[in-house]
Amino acid sequence: MLHPRRTSPLAGLALCLSAALASAAETVKLDKTVTGTPEVKKIDTIRFGPGGVLFIGDGTGKQVLAVETGGEAGKAGFTQPVDGVKKKVAERLGATEKDIEIGALAVHPVTHVAYVVVRNKGKGIIATVDGDGKIGECTLDNVKYVKINLPVEKNLARVTDVAWGGDRLLVSGASNEEFGAKIFSVPAPLTHDAKATVSSAETFHVAHNKWETRAPMYTLMPFEEEGKKYIAGSFVCTPVVKYPLDNIKEGEKVKGTSMVELGHGNQPIGMITYEKDGKTYVVMNNRRMDRFQSTQPVGPSPYWAVRFERGLLMGKENVNQKALWRVQKRTATPSNDQFKVLEDYHGVMLMDRLDAGRALTIKDDGKGNQTLVALTLP
Repeated sequence: MLHPRRTSPLAGLALCLSAALASAAETVKLDKTVTGTPEVKKIDTIRFGPGGVLFIGDGTGKQVLAVETGGEAGKAGFTQPVDGVKKKVAERLGATEKDIEIGALAVHPVTHVAYVVVRNKGKGIIATVDGDGKIGECTLDNVKYVKINLPVEKNLARVTDVAWGGDRLLVSGASNEEFGAKIFSVPAPLTHDAKATVSSAETFHVAHNKWETRAPMYTLMPFEEEGKKYIAGSFVCTPVVKYPLDNIKEGEKVKGTSMVELGHGNQPIGMITYEKDGKTYVVMNNRRMDRFQSTQPVGPSPYWAVRFERGLLMGKENVNQKALWRVQKRTATPSNDQFKVLEDYHGVMLMDRLDAGRALTIKDDGKGNQTLVALTLP
C-alpha cells in the first residue's frame, strides 16, 4: 500500500488531482472511474498518456493504474540543471540519500513537471520537480482513477514498461513462466477493473544467435508506419524487436522480428522518439553490464545512449540473423554510421521527452552525484 504524505499546495507541491487538462480528443479516455486512494503494492514504473493521465505499473499487485492528474499548462522550463537531485529529493521526503533509490522518470505533457519514482526502504513514493527546480510530492489521496488487471498464470515479477498506443494501453511485464516476456493490451476507453489481454513473446536474440522465450522485454515503444501499428521492444543485449499490434491477442505466443542489434552486454532502459529535419529518430538509453564496461566500454559511464532512424525498424530482408548491428560482433568497433552514440548522453540513467527539442534526463557522474538536466535531442 502506498502511503504518501499529505501536503499543502502552499508548500509548492504538485499534487495529483482530478482535472480536465485537455479536450476529449487529446486525452486518454477513462470509463467507470473510481475516486479514492488506490492500493499500490509496488511502483515499478510510470509514464504519462496524452492529457496528463498517469500510468502506474505495479507488477506485485498485477495491475496498472490510470490516474487523472491536474495542473495548469506550463512552460517546459529546466533551463538550469538541478544538481544533486537525489540528495534534494531525499531531504524533501525526510530521508537520507543512501536510503532512497530513484527508479523511474516521467514528464507531465501539460504541466511539464517531472515525476520521479522514489523507493524509500521499500515504500514507493512519487516526487515531483518543476521547471524551476522546486521539489514536491505527488500523493495518491482521493484521486480519480481506473485499475487495469494484468492476468498471468504465475507471478508477475514486475511491470517493465507502460505506453499509450493511440487507441490502447500497452504494458510489458516479466514473469517466471516459460515465456517470461509478457505483452498486455487494453483498448480505449480504459474501464475500471478491466482485464487486459495477454500475449507471450518469443524473440530472436541477435547477439545470442538463437530464439529465446524467457528474456523479459525491458522497454517498449508504440509507433505507426505505412498505415500499420507496431510496438518496438528491447531486451538484454539490446536487440530492438518489432511486433505488429494485430498479433497481440489473448493467449497468443507471438514471434517478434529483430530489426537492429545495438550491442551485446547492455540492458535497455528507455526509448523516446522525436522529429528533426523531416526524419523520425529513436533515442535509446542503456546500462552497460559491469564486465563489459571494464573491458569494452562504450563511453566513460556504464550509462550511455544511441540514436538511429526509426525507419530502420521497417526493413524486410535484414532481420533476425541478418539484423543490422551497431558494432562489429563481439567487439566495440562501430560497424555502421546509421547509429550515433550520443556523447552528451553519457551518464544518463533515466530520460523522458520534455518538449519538441529536448529530453529531460537524470545523469550520474560516476561519483554518486545525480543531476536532473535537460539535453538537446540531437
